[in-house]
Amino acid sequence: MRIAVFASGTGTNYRAIAAAAAKGQLPHVELALVLSDREAAPVLAKAAADAVPQAFVDPKAYASKVAFETHILALLQEQQIELIVLAGYMRIIGQTLLDAYRGKIINIHPSLLPSFPGKNGLADAFAYGVKITGATVHYVDAGIDTGPIIAQEMIRITEDDTLATVTEKIHQIEHRLYPAVLAKLTEKG
Repeated sequence: MRIAVFASGTGTNYRAIAAAAAKGQLPHVELALVLSDREAAPVLAKAAADAVPQAFVDPKAYASKVAFETHILALLQEQQIELIVLAGYMRIIGQTLLDAYRGKIINIHPSLLPSFPGKNGLADAFAYGVKITGATVHYVDAGIDTGPIIAQEMIRITEDDTLATVTEKIHQIEHRLYPAVLAKLTEKG
């Protein structure tokens, strides 16, 4: 299955997926494109180092979200992308991509959804004082982190934890969980 990874930042989840693919753990996955909405996003350099095609699409260059996503859709179709994998992509997916890829867009979120959705889910959970949090992989729908849950994994927060240590624990879960979910989803086709 040809996948596109969308990311806005450093690309640690992209790196985990690429490493799993390199180890043969994702036999039905072809990393066909890494797309970012930020020109200087480190994920693009990581994809280039892996010889994975990359694209920067500047949302400010388009008059509307529809025009922006229509351009992205053309890139996806050109690359024959079958599944979109959001990995720290900090934009809400609009109707243009949702319609074209219904049931074929997944996201990883740093909380146990439906609790603490949104871009600050981990920080919100930590500030609230929860003792258990985790990561969720879910299908993307028109809401914010409201799509059907595919998989979750939890961690305990101890009194010694800081936001930084919890963030690291969540990254460890994400880097294991996302490739495992991709392996299962692509195995089915």
